Amino acid sequence: MPEMANRFCRKRLAKDNVFEERDYIMETKVMNCIMCPMGCEMTVTLENGKFVSVTGNTCPRGAKYAETEVTDPRRMLTTTVRIRGGLLPLLPVVSANVLPKGKIADCVALLQGVTVQAPVKAGDVIVPDILGLGVNIVASRDMGKAE
Repeated sequence: MPEMANRFCRKRLAKDNVFEERDYIMETKVMNCIMCPMGCEMTVTLENGKFVSVTGNTCPRGAKYAETEVTDPRRMLTTTVRIRGGLLPLLPVVSANVLPKGKIADCVALLQGVTVQAPVKAGDVIVPDILGLGVNIVASRDMGKAE
């Protein structure tokens, strides 16, 4: 979990030579980059919840990761679904692409009620367009029929 600090600030804005004061919240989050083995420690600055800057990254991939992670975190989903008539009782599945982090629990809840019939091939679509998010859930291994 990123470390976070909040500051309440007051800013003077000039527009048409009229100065206006506004309150805003400056946040800083400290996180480690996972885009390469260097694992840079980055500090992200947000103003009123919007990305402002990142420091500490040594490559552009780190900056992009930091911005995405604080504004719209996404994750791959790996779990299992029930399979009827298979060699094993559960079939491992994975999201074909990243999902919004806030929707992972809802996706898992939906997948708890899914049962498929053996045989299944790796890559077969198990749940198309889960929750209308535009991401398919696919089998991550073959599963033959039980003898």
